[in-house]
Amino acid sequence: MRDFDIIVFGATGFTGRLVAEYLAHSGAPRWAMAGRSAAKLAEVRDLIGAPADTPLLTADSENPASLRALCERTQVVLTTVGPYQLYGSDLVAACAETGTAYVDLCGEPAWMRHMIDAHHATAQRSGARIVFSCGFDSIPFDLGVLTLQEAARAKFGAPMPRVKGRVRKMQGGFSGGTAASLKATLAAAAKNPSILGLLANPFALTPGFTGPHQPTGLIPEYDRTIAAWVAPFIMAPINTKNVHRTNFLLGERFGADFVYDEMMVAPGLGDMGKAAAEAIARINPLASAHGPKPGEGPSKEERDAGFYDLLFIGEGAKGERIDCVVTGDKDPGYGSTSKMIAETARCLVEDVRGDGGIWTPGALMGTVLADRLQAKAGLTFRCG
Repeated sequence: MRDFDIIVFGATGFTGRLVAEYLAHSGAPRWAMAGRSAAKLAEVRDLIGAPADTPLLTADSENPASLRALCERTQVVLTTVGPYQLYGSDLVAACAETGTAYVDLCGEPAWMRHMIDAHHATAQRSGARIVFSCGFDSIPFDLGVLTLQEAARAKFGAPMPRVKGRVRKMQGGFSGGTAASLKATLAAAAKNPSILGLLANPFALTPGFTGPHQPTGLIPEYDRTIAAWVAPFIMAPINTKNVHRTNFLLGERFGADFVYDEMMVAPGLGDMGKAAAEAIARINPLASAHGPKPGEGPSKEERDAGFYDLLFIGEGAKGERIDCVVTGDKDPGYGSTSKMIAETARCLVEDVRGDGGIWTPGALMGTVLADRLQAKAGLTFRCG
């Protein structure tokens, strides 16, 4: 019997604090806050109104022994300490070796592939359930496609070979950690050009499996399916890889010929829509000097005013069509993400056991997690 069900590692950071606050006020199981400084942890504990007896644990991402000691005390480590390629490798190794479940907010596919190659077999042997990308990247997309395909199997008897993910509306920015992760990835690619190959490969997270040609999603286009112009979506390169890994881990449940892309719907009709799509394509929202730095973020009012609305369109070979809509009730980068990762950790403790290995949320927890997020985290999944 371990001391805790969940340890939040990085609880003094902006997103980690939101996760800790959510757990403190949502009837969480046995949980603890962890970070480098006991004094800062105590300050955050009091700031978020957590009980005075909330356990505070010290560990450092640069001290592997402290990470192993952390893992040995809990069922699940929930880490918000990124960029993960800089601060996460030893923690994944410790979880894999000690049979400890792990959830993070990673959107760094090259690092994820390296972790799969290094630790998947170890996690299978130890029973460690390691789950990357448990925030806006990539749960709404991963579970959105899974929900659509389960509905398609129920209605048509087969999955849809072609699925389009379309971001219809979104208010709220990406986190400072996401921007820092992108910068770290680009710096790593400059030193190791092979990383560029992983970033460009839609099947980078499916070792041994390569499916059909996939749309790049890099050029604005007119999408006749929804009669609107669409533009590149900045999170598509990580989300699409996770969706393909889910298909891979589920034994090609979406089909060996599965084709998937994600794009953002541009506002306006006709020439106005085209111009808007082209303008969106020229903007990198993660490159803004005015965005949040790691450890910073929007106010509660701004987080509460945020939302997102995603449309998934499944198309069959004989003209069949099925749509699925996924919505979230808070800004994607912080408010919704903090609830999603917290409930994913709780799902691993309370709802789903599963075998060890490096998973996606969709492949390991599937519709059980979707139901939990609908009940507790402000998401909706509707197919029709």
